[in-house]
Amino acid sequence: MELRQVEHFLAVVRCGSFTAAAQEVHVVQSALSASIRKLEAELGLPLFERTTRRVALSEAGRALVPLAHRIVADVVAARGEVAALAGLASGRVSIGTIQALSVLDLPAKLGEFRKRYPGIRLHVRDGTVPGLAAAVASGELDLAFLAGDQPLAGDLFGFREWSQQLVLLSHPGHHWERRRRVRLAELDDEPFVEFGGSGIQAMVASRFADAGVRQNRVCEATHLPLLVELVAAGLGVSVVPQPVAERSGLPFARFERPAISRAIHLVGRGPEPANPAARALLTHLLT
Repeated sequence: MELRQVEHFLAVVRCGSFTAAAQEVHVVQSALSASIRKLEAELGLPLFERTTRRVALSEAGRALVPLAHRIVADVVAARGEVAALAGLASGRVSIGTIQALSVLDLPAKLGEFRKRYPGIRLHVRDGTVPGLAAAVASGELDLAFLAGDQPLAGDLFGFREWSQQLVLLSHPGHHWERRRRVRLAELDDEPFVEFGGSGIQAMVASRFADAGVRQNRVCEATHLPLLVELVAAGLGVSVVPQPVAERSGLPFARFERPAISRAIHLVGRGPEPANPAARALLTHLLT
């Protein structure tokens, strides 16, 4: 089994098709298909169920996914250890983040890190909390920013925790435009733009249900800047982190009785990342 074959396998898993995977890893499709066939021959079982319409993981393929992630993570860690001997002149570090991260200016921090370690390649990905947590646990990501009020999973280690305040975002001309505080009960049947697929969406739905408030969902966006634009266009109100509301220039109000906030965690797989490049980035993020 070659590392290149494992990387090709994971590319097909991520992309859901051989065509897209070949584009991602910059090889022709025939070469990628041959690489996968060779891997299947070596393992003695098909890794994908191929039809004219789709490519799906077989049972053997599903079993290989976590092992493949660990193989790639171990190789990255090994390369990182070698790079550490050269003063981090090279290496790779991967970090995940939620879209609504506002407790830290991640692009600015990564820009500073890049200037300090120009030879280290950075991989940054956003996603949902469950997806990012699973990627850290499997070794696909070195570090990730997660949000939520539940305890961290046992296979994750939290390096730092922040509190993120959530506020109600409205638009010019709205009847709450001049309000600075609002109660959750006042949102009963108010047209609402929700942040689909996010931890904020789940938290807001839970708070509405607990308070017996009807949530009148008129629109859903899965991209935070688009959500802000939809609110600005007058489609409805929404709940966003306070720094997002401040940067938008739109009117917003804080919640009272009670306030709404959530925890943001920077996590990894253990007390110290195995990858030297990840250790350096962690130290930089916590400074």
